[in-house]
Amino acid sequence: MMDFDPADMLTKPLLAYLATGSQAGPRSSPVWFLWEENALWLIGSEEDSFPKRLRAEPRCAVSIVDFDVARGICRHVGIRGRAEVLSLDHFRLHRLLARYLGPEPDKWNGWFRFNIVDILDLMIRIVPESMVGRVRSSPAEAPRLIAARALCGELDRLLTAGQKLRTIMRTGTDASPPGRA
Repeated sequence: MMDFDPADMLTKPLLAYLATGSQAGPRSSPVWFLWEENALWLIGSEEDSFPKRLRAEPRCAVSIVDFDVARGICRHVGIRGRAEVLSLDHFRLHRLLARYLGPEPDKWNGWFRFNIVDILDLMIRIVPESMVGRVRSSPAEAPRLIAARALCGELDRLLTAGQKLRTIMRTGTDASPPGRA
């Protein structure tokens, strides 16, 4: 179920939370991400514990939240899928880091580069098996969101009616399935 198109959120430099399983129970890891090729890409190192958990059990979930305090709107994208731990792609790594740190590596914080970036040696690819996009809002924002959802529903009905009309005009007959006229 999607309350909105998640593409906008997936291009923002937001923090995501990766949920994995372990012998000791569930674990959550804050991660940076890149959305490319219909997959979520994460970065890590062999020293991190979450790649080890994903190799043992690739099923995982990722939660991304975008909270607009001024408008009182909280959007959430939830992804479930299977992770694949891959070797580091330096070009993809640069695109991911540029989202958060800026496009010029020489301007990135030196301590951060040395202690975090330089030890990265793997990537994790998660292809969604399911994805949800939900909107939660403050009471003041609720009427506008209800109206927007109603408008989207009405637009869907108008598009369906327009497609039906085009079919009738093109073929001279109503090609709707029985009971759906």
